[in-house]
Amino acid sequence: MAKLYFRYGAMNSGKSTMLLQTAFNYEERGHRVLLAKPAIDTKGANQVSSRLGMSREVDLLLRDDDHPRVEFARLNAEGAASCLLVDEAQFLSAAQIDELFQIAVLDDVPVLCYGIRTDFQTAAFPGSRRLLEIAHSIEELKTICRCGRKAIFNGRRIDGEFVFDGDQVAIDGNSVTYESMCGRCYLLESGGRLASHL
Repeated sequence: MAKLYFRYGAMNSGKSTMLLQTAFNYEERGHRVLLAKPAIDTKGANQVSSRLGMSREVDLLLRDDDHPRVEFARLNAEGAASCLLVDEAQFLSAAQIDELFQIAVLDDVPVLCYGIRTDFQTAAFPGSRRLLEIAHSIEELKTICRCGRKAIFNGRRIDGEFVFDGDQVAIDGNSVTYESMCGRCYLLESGGRLASHL
């Protein structure tokens, strides 16, 4: 039986790089892979892009009302796909994650999801929460904070200043940036409290 995998980490932990490397490894051995990402992720338009400069076009952009299993079946009509790789999986709904689980279990195709666990307010994204609940395998990809400690949170900056309120999703605005942070640095910037409880 194939499995649903969740590989998560703070911003800049190499998630997209790892996804692209996984696609390369499969294809180097003669396997066909399909790549998907949520349409809400406008960064790179219809591509998965890594900070190292690698990029690749996705096969499937998933909108909020799309059904991943139906879309996957349409693209995989001949049954040749060896796996489905999903970037920015945190932006999917819980119901869409359930369909990815169905692809793995009922269609016997491994599904590897990459994403972040929590938003800039330390609250879980719906897709990430569901993946943590049902994925067969969960792996943390590590990166470091500016202080050198392990980063576990994502701080949001607007015009260079940290903010701790606002919409859960703000992608690549001119003035919006994110920083991977350890718990200590996050607390120092937020005044000693986790933002979801401010």
